[in-house]
Amino acid sequence: MSVLDEILVGVAEDLETRMAATSLDDLKQQASRQPPALDPMPAFRSDGVSVIAEVKRSSPSEGKLATIKDPAALAADYAAGGAAAISVLTEERRFGGTLADLRAVRGTVDVPLLRKDFITTSYQLWEARAAGADMALLIVAALEQIALESLIERARSIGLTPLVEVNDEAEVHRAVDAGANLIGVNARNLKTLEVDRGTFDRLAPLIPDTAVKVAASGVRGPRDVIDYAKSGANVVLVGETLVRGDDPRATVADLVAAGAHPALQHRW
Repeated sequence: MSVLDEILVGVAEDLETRMAATSLDDLKQQASRQPPALDPMPAFRSDGVSVIAEVKRSSPSEGKLATIKDPAALAADYAAGGAAAISVLTEERRFGGTLADLRAVRGTVDVPLLRKDFITTSYQLWEARAAGADMALLIVAALEQIALESLIERARSIGLTPLVEVNDEAEVHRAVDAGANLIGVNARNLKTLEVDRGTFDRLAPLIPDTAVKVAASGVRGPRDVIDYAKSGANVVLVGETLVRGDDPRATVADLVAAGAHPALQHRW
């Protein structure tokens, strides 16, 4: 059993518990009380490279990364540093996150929020929207093609922008065939946890220019932002570098400044 398979087993068990406690109808009522979802795409399609900053306590590969007692305060620092969007991990067993983190962040910042989790059902999409998310992560490796297509359509129907994650050539083709227009290339293989920093370089040319290309994993500083941009990235998603640093606001600001470099303008 791969690492991804193990994670999905735990996610399914935790999902059953939440579904027993909160009905789908209740979630839809909660979602209806949320303000309209924010659209991240105009910022992502603007000149330069946008930054998605991530609230992340731990990971299967690195273990505990940071003690984040106040995710809302961290998110506020990210927003103040110029992050175009904020990603919030809500998977508890391996990443130490919860939907409560997402709700806390939503109550503090006014930039688009991504629910980053292992979403395999429409119930989880409704959870995301009810908690204030504007985007939802869909991992191609975790989904059959019919499910991927269905979840992309359902996400959009309830106001969420789907960020579709890929890690190899076949997954890129599946994402494109499913109609994804926001595609994230994860340098980390979730089945083995190995990182290949050349993954984005290899896969970006396969993604249509009409889609927004997100480089996820492997951003250690401004130089990496520029390198990813030269390979075609419109957006970078940064987590570990930020939560391990002493000054997340300044670190985000440095990454945003790198993404705004004059040489990276007018790429659409």
